[in-house]
Amino acid sequence: MVRKRRTELPSGSESSESGSQRPTAPPQQQQQPGGGGYQGGRGSPPQQQGGGGYQQPQGGRGSTPQGARGGYGGGRGGHGMPQQQYGGPPEYQGRGRGGPPQQGGRGGYGGGRGGPSPGGPSRPQVSELHQATTVPYQAGITPQPAYQASSSSQPPEPSEVAEQFQQVSIRQEEAPSQAIQPVPVSSKSMRFPLRPGKGKTGTRCTVKANHFFAELPDKDLHQYDVTITPEVTSRGVNRAVMEQLVKLYRESHLSKRLPAYDGRKSLYTAGPLPFQSKEFKITLLDDDDGQPGQNRREREFRVVIKFAARADLHHLGLFLQGRIADAPQEALQVLDIVLRELPTSRYCPVGRSFYDPGLGRRQPLGEGLESWRGFYQSIRPTQMGLSLNIDMSSTAFIEPLPVIEFVTQLLNRDVQARPLSDSDRVKIKKALRGVKVEVTHRGNMRRKYRISGLTSQATRELTFPVDERGTMKSVVEYFHETYGFAIQHPYWPCLQVGNQQRPNYLPMEVCKIVEGQRYSKRLNERQITALLKVTCQRPQERERDIIQTVLHNAYDQDPYAKEFGIKISENLAQVEARILPPPWLKYHDTGREKDCLPQVGQWNMMNKKMVNGGKVSNWICINFSRNVQDSVAKGFCYELAQMCHISGMAFNPEPVLPPVTARPDQVEKVLKTRYHDAMTKIPGKELDLLVVILPDNNGSLYGDLKRICETDLGLVSQCCLTKHVFRMSKQYLANVALKINVKVGGRNTVLLDAISRRIPLVSDRPTIIFGADVTHPHPGEDSSPSIAAVVASQDWPEITKYAGLVCAQAHRQELIQDLFKQWQDPVKGTMSGGMIKELLISFRRATGQKPQRIIFYRDGVSEGQFYQVLLYELDAIRKACASLEPNYQPPVTFVVVQKRHHTRLFADNHRDRNAVDRSGNILPGTVVDSKICHPTEFDFYLCSHAGIQGTSRPAHYHVLWDENKFTADALQSLTNNLCYTYARCTRSVSIVPPAYYAHLAAFRARFYMEPETSDSGSMSSGAHGRGGGMGGVGGGRSTRAPGPNAAVRPLPALKENVKKVMFYC
Repeated sequence: MVRKRRTELPSGSESSESGSQRPTAPPQQQQQPGGGGYQGGRGSPPQQQGGGGYQQPQGGRGSTPQGARGGYGGGRGGHGMPQQQYGGPPEYQGRGRGGPPQQGGRGGYGGGRGGPSPGGPSRPQVSELHQATTVPYQAGITPQPAYQASSSSQPPEPSEVAEQFQQVSIRQEEAPSQAIQPVPVSSKSMRFPLRPGKGKTGTRCTVKANHFFAELPDKDLHQYDVTITPEVTSRGVNRAVMEQLVKLYRESHLSKRLPAYDGRKSLYTAGPLPFQSKEFKITLLDDDDGQPGQNRREREFRVVIKFAARADLHHLGLFLQGRIADAPQEALQVLDIVLRELPTSRYCPVGRSFYDPGLGRRQPLGEGLESWRGFYQSIRPTQMGLSLNIDMSSTAFIEPLPVIEFVTQLLNRDVQARPLSDSDRVKIKKALRGVKVEVTHRGNMRRKYRISGLTSQATRELTFPVDERGTMKSVVEYFHETYGFAIQHPYWPCLQVGNQQRPNYLPMEVCKIVEGQRYSKRLNERQITALLKVTCQRPQERERDIIQTVLHNAYDQDPYAKEFGIKISENLAQVEARILPPPWLKYHDTGREKDCLPQVGQWNMMNKKMVNGGKVSNWICINFSRNVQDSVAKGFCYELAQMCHISGMAFNPEPVLPPVTARPDQVEKVLKTRYHDAMTKIPGKELDLLVVILPDNNGSLYGDLKRICETDLGLVSQCCLTKHVFRMSKQYLANVALKINVKVGGRNTVLLDAISRRIPLVSDRPTIIFGADVTHPHPGEDSSPSIAAVVASQDWPEITKYAGLVCAQAHRQELIQDLFKQWQDPVKGTMSGGMIKELLISFRRATGQKPQRIIFYRDGVSEGQFYQVLLYELDAIRKACASLEPNYQPPVTFVVVQKRHHTRLFADNHRDRNAVDRSGNILPGTVVDSKICHPTEFDFYLCSHAGIQGTSRPAHYHVLWDENKFTADALQSLTNNLCYTYARCTRSVSIVPPAYYAHLAAFRARFYMEPETSDSGSMSSGAHGRGGGMGGVGGGRSTRAPGPNAAVRPLPALKENVKKVMFYC
C-alpha cells in the first residue's frame, strides 16, 4: 500500500508575528530562587543549578543530597538518568544516589486500583495488583546509563527484569481508581468504549462536512445468494450476466423488482421475489471477441438465485439511536450496494470510488500514464443518522495508446533508434504485465487479451506449432500469410498472452492498450508530483466540486435509490465544532523569549533557544555532490555549526577532519574509511555526528548511507541536498538544527503544562506514550515484507523524547508480530522479549520509574481491522507488562489514528478571515465529536495543523480501549497539544507525533533491506528468523525469497547508541 507522504512545512518564516507579540501571558510560573527556571513542585531542587534553564521537576525520584547534582532517586537513585539542564549540552553532571526513602517522592509503582468506573461495560473485579513497598536507602549502587534498552533479541532474564522493576520504590498516593479489564478472548465479547460525553473546551464554531444526510428506507429488504456457472472471476462479466437476466425476466419472474447486485454472490431486493430458488439460463456475446454487429462468440451461463435472509433495517435504526451497540454491517452493506449500482454501470469503479474521463479533464502523468478524475462514495452510520460521505478523487490510469507508443513514453526515448537492453525489457515487462490490450491487425475484430509476459527472443526468432504433427511456423510468416501483415519490428520481443504452458505471441505493433485500466503499481516521484498537482484543490473549490457531484449524480432520480426508498440530501452537513487553544511552549531561559504561544499553528525560533541543547563535540562532513566545491562545503558546515550554536546547542565549529568529496558509488568504502580516520584522531571518544551533502537526485545513495551509518557504524547523520547548500537560507539551517538536536539527544521544546504538571491523566503519575505503525510494500512488490515500528516516550513528565524499534514481518501483515514474543532457551527455559518490553525497560532506565499508565496511539488500522488489531496487540501489551513483574498491569488507553479517510471539514463562511487560515482551511485545533461521528463510541475528528496547500484532512481518532477513563476534553486536548511537540518543524502537525514518528521509523527501516530487483521488479525475502526489535538477531542484510508467504529474516540490528536517540527524524 502506498503510504501517502506526510509533508509538514518546516520551521516558520522569518516574520515575528508568532514570536514577539503574544496576546496573553503564559500560565503563572513559580520562580526558582537563584536559577531563574521552573520548579515542578516535586521534592527539593538540586543545589547551585547553572545555565539559567528550567530545572527538572523534582520528587518521586528521591531528593538529591547536598552538593550533588544528579540522578533520579526514588529510593535507589543509582538507577537514575543523569540530570540535564534545559538549554545546555546534555553533559552528565554527576549521578546522585538519591535521598533516603522518607525524603523521596513517588518512585515506582504502588497501590491497587479500584473497581470499574460507572458508565462503562461491566467487567469482572480484579484484585489489587500492587502493594506499596519501601526499600531502605542503599549506598554504592552502580547507576545504569540512560536509554540503555536491552536488545529485544536477547532480553534480560525474567528474574533480572522483575528485580529491576521492583527496585523502584514508591510511596502510596491518591489516584483515580482504575479497573484493569481482562482482554476479551474474542470480538464477540468486546465492546469499544462509549463516548464519555462531548467536549466543552475551546471556542465554539460551525463547520460544514462532506456528509449528506440519507433517510433510512422503510422497506422490507431481502438477500439472495447468486451462483453463476461456469464460475468467472471478473465482476464485469458477472454484472453483464445479471444485467441481461434482469432485462429478460424482470417483468415475468422478478415481480417487476429492480435488484441490486454486488458483482459476486449476493443480490438484494426491496421486497420478496416470487420464489425461494430459481434457475435461469443466460447467453452473452463475448465482448472480447469483436465489435457489435460482427459474428461474436456466444457464452452460456446458468444462474441460480436462492433466498438467503432478510436484511434487518430495524436494528440499524436502533443502532443509529444508540440503543444497541453493534452496527448491523449487513444492512449498511445493502444500502452501500444499492447506491453503487448506477455509478458502477456509468463509470469505472475502483474500490469505493468511481472514475471517468467525463468527470474532469485527463492530465498526463508521464511514462504512458494519465490521471482520471472521479468521486468517492460511502454510506456511514453517524450521530445524525445515516450519511453519505462524498469526496473528490483522482487516480492513475494507463493511457489507451498503441503499445509501441506506450513503450516509447515509458523508456522516454526513440525505441527504434537502438535495440532494447536487458533493463529496458525488465521495465517493459513490469509495466505491461496484467494489462489488457486489443489487436488492431484484424479490422473490426478487436479481440482483447491480457498480457502475461514478454518473450526473451526477438519476434523474428519465435516459432510455434501450427498442427498436431508439430509443424513449426515463425510468427513473422504466420502474420504475413494469415493477415497479410508485414512485421515492421522483427528485432523486438513479442507480448506473451494466455498461460505459460501454452502462450500466444502478439507483436507489440499490432496491440493497443484498452481504455479504462487503472494503474495499480508504484508511481515514480515525478508521477506522484504530477498527480498531487491534479488532486490539490483549495477548500472552496473542493466543496464546490463535491456539491456539483451530488447534483450530477441526481440521487432523487436514481432508479435503484427510488426502488429501495433511499433519499439523499443535497446539502453538506452543518456541524458544531470547537477550536482548541494552542499550548504554551517552553524554551530555554537564556533566550530572549523563554516561552511561546503559537499563532495559527505556527511559530519560529527567532529569539529562542532550544530547551535542552544537545552537544556535538566531534563531527565530520562528507560531500557526495560533484557540483559542490570543497570551499562551499566548508562554508556551509561553518554556517550550520553557527546556527546550531545560536539555537542553543554546544556545537564545536571545527570538524574532526576537513570535509572530503567522494563518489556516490564508493559510499560504503568512503564512510568506513572516513569514520575510522576520525576515530583514530579522537582515541577514546565517540563521533557525535556525520553531515552529508547529497546530489539533488541521489537514487539509492540516501538509503545506503542511512543503513551503513545506523546498523554498521553506529553513527547518526544529517543529509543536506545540494540546492540547499548553495542557497544556505537561515530558515533551512534553523530547520536542520532542530533535526540535529534531537538526533544527538537534545530537546527542542516542551509543553509548559507538562513541566508544570498540569496535563490530566498524564502528569499525575509516570505515563508512557506509545506510537505504532505498519507500512506495507508498494503495489506490485509481491514478496517484500511489511515493516512495523513502535516508538515510546522516554521522558516524564516532559513526554518529548521517543525511542523507536522496528521489525520486518510477513508481507501485508497488519498485526505487529514482535510486540511480545516468547521462545525456549535450552539452558534458561522460557524467555520473553519484544518491542513493548524493551521500551518499558528503556523508559524505566531513563526516568527511574515504571510507567503507571500507558497511552497507545496506533496508526494505519482500517475499521474492518479494529477488533482483530485490538485483541492481538492489547494482549501483547498485557503479556509484556506481566513478564516484567508479577501483576504489573498499568491501565491502557488504545487509540487508533486514521488519516486514510474521506471526511473533509470546510469553514461555514469562506470569506470570514477569522474562520480560516492563510490557505483557506479551517483553523488548527478544530475538533468535531458530534453529528458526523460514531453514534455511540468514543471518536473525534481533529484538524491540528494549519493548511499549506489543498484541503486539510483532519485526523480521525477512535478509542478502542480506555482503562484510564479519559474525558473527551482530556484526550482531545492532550492529542492536540502533543501535535505542537513534533521535533522537525515549528508547526503543529496533522497527526499526533508518536504515530508520526512510528511512520518515519518504519519508512527508514525499508532502507535497511537490500534491494534485489528481479524480473518483476519486486524485492525478494529469505529464510525465517526470530525478528528482533530494532533489527532483531544478528546483523545480516535481509534477503527475500519470491512468493507472498516467504518467511522474513529480521532487519540488521541498529547500534545501541543510535537506538536511544530520535535517529529517524
